[in-house]
Amino acid sequence: MELLRSLAVALALGASTLTAHAGNVLIVLSDSGHLDLKDGKVFETGFYLNELMQPVQALRDAGHEITFATPKGTAPSVDVTSIDRMYFGGDEAAMKASQEQLSELGLMSREKSPVISLARVEQIGYDHFDAVYVPGGHAPMQDLLVSSDLGKLLTWFHENSRTTALACHGPIALLSTLPDPHGFVSQFETSGTAKAQMDWIYAGYKLTAFSNQEEEMAKGLLGGGEMKFYPQDALTQAGGQFRRADAAFSAHVVTDRELITGQNPASAPAVAKELLDRLK
Repeated sequence: MELLRSLAVALALGASTLTAHAGNVLIVLSDSGHLDLKDGKVFETGFYLNELMQPVQALRDAGHEITFATPKGTAPSVDVTSIDRMYFGGDEAAMKASQEQLSELGLMSREKSPVISLARVEQIGYDHFDAVYVPGGHAPMQDLLVSSDLGKLLTWFHENSRTTALACHGPIALLSTLPDPHGFVSQFETSGTAKAQMDWIYAGYKLTAFSNQEEEMAKGLLGGGEMKFYPQDALTQAGGQFRRADAAFSAHVVTDRELITGQNPASAPAVAKELLDRLK
């Protein structure tokens, strides 16, 4: 009887410890299901399945609470080209498990999606969240890079040294914190270059994103279209110190102060691990 009582106490203490260390993580996705390309072409896109779900699964397994948001609170879209086992190390079962969990979450449901707007996030209070994560897919390059609501949120996280993680094309969202992101992006789209703006909060930060080399190697996915510019160029021009892996498409994560950035789809699990380490 005494042994059973001791076990019960141990389990209760274990549960309370787990609860005490549980964090609240905000995951920000794009409202857009497409990316405007050069010459009026359009690429149907969204978030990458593994870049969202591998970190989500790791966070949920560790007992953390997750809130999903987009700038307008629109149900996000998945890039169908990312539903491929090659992004899961060739593991078909792992890919299907991610699909099933995504379906259970109902993120893409127009009627019952739990996704909220960034305005609602601000109402809840930025200090409610211990970390923010932005997965890739090309969609962030359509809206997140110029979202004033996201810029406000990321600036608060920067000023309060809260963990900020982004992967693949997700780091382009950092441009939202520029004094004039619309002007910078417009310049870049028109001429392929833009004048660096003073006082960018991430100026001098070491960071990574989907590299120019990888963009060129993967451009066939765009169906003959061409992107208006690449993340590596824009982030470097804005003032970031870009880093990339020696081998294209290999996992590569860069951490600098509160910022965690992953280069490509293969980097998502490593970004998740770094994020979990920061939440301990």
